[in-house]
Amino acid sequence: MTGPRPTGYAARHSTLPGMAAIPFTEGLFTWPADEPRLIGSRCPVCGVTTFPVQTSCPGCPSREMEEVLLETHGTLWTFTTQEFRPKEPYKGPEDPERDWQRYGVGYIELGDAVRVESRLTVSDPTKLHIGMEMELRIVPFGTDGEGNALVNFAFAPAGIEH
Repeated sequence: MTGPRPTGYAARHSTLPGMAAIPFTEGLFTWPADEPRLIGSRCPVCGVTTFPVQTSCPGCPSREMEEVLLETHGTLWTFTTQEFRPKEPYKGPEDPERDWQRYGVGYIELGDAVRVESRLTVSDPTKLHIGMEMELRIVPFGTDGEGNALVNFAFAPAGIEH
């Protein structure tokens, strides 16, 4: 993979030293970025915010959605743990035959704007509680068919370095 060397957050969270990792899918979060943000949309007519970006409003008949960058901190609204490998067409970072590990998944409430479903960086339910402060992280998410390192977004308990 070629291109400019990452700096700031992207350099600290790259899975390959000196190389930029790429998002597992485009349009979900800003990357590379010193301060990554999720990309959502907001309806200028009724104010509904969505994630991911939508072309029409789920709250009214408007088709005039505007792209917005969402908050990086929020509150854990609810959570669970994924204890088994999801059925196909699941595409995760792990090799299903060698290194499946349970993971946390939850809804993060970002201000009054939107609740985002996300992987959590913590899978131990005793270390999570509803209402705790969470912060956006960009985490390794395996490799693509060409061997490029992929990244995805997740939320971590605020103030905990992973």
